[in-house]
Amino acid sequence: MAIKERIQEDLKNAMKSGDTAKRDALRVIASAIKQVEVDSRKVLTEDDVLGILTGEIKRRRDSISEATKAGRTDIADKEQYEVTLIETYLPQQLTREELEAEVRKAISESGAKTAKEMGNVMKVLMPRVKGRADGKLVNEVVKALLGG
Repeated sequence: MAIKERIQEDLKNAMKSGDTAKRDALRVIASAIKQVEVDSRKVLTEDDVLGILTGEIKRRRDSISEATKAGRTDIADKEQYEVTLIETYLPQQLTREELEAEVRKAISESGAKTAKEMGNVMKVLMPRVKGRADGKLVNEVVKALLGG
C-alpha cells in the first residue's frame, strides 16, 4: 500500500477510534502532501511523499529544539509525538554503523580525500540514503570520516 493511502487509512481509523492526537497529526501530514500536489499540479510519487515526510520531520525537530529552549515542554512533547508518528511511514532508518559503511563506499567511489571534497561524497551518498537517514547525521558522519 502506498504511503499516502496508508496515511488516509490510518486517519480514518483514528477518527473511528476517537484518537484525537493521532487524527490531528495525520490531518496535518495529509494536508502537507495535498498542498504540494495542488501547488505542483501533479500526482506525487512515493519518493516525493518521502521527501515531504522527511521535511515535516525536520520542521518538527527544529520546533522541538525551539520549544525546549523556551521551556515549552507541552509543545515539544506534541511535536515529538508527531515525529514518531511520521517515522512510521518512512523506510527503516539506517543505524549509525550502516550509515558509516555507506559513507565509506561513497568516499571511495568519489575519490574524496579531504573535507573540502564533501560535496562530491554527498552527491554519491544522498540518493542511496534518501529517506533512510537524517541529513544532519549524514553530514556529521561524512565530516568525521573525512577528517573535517
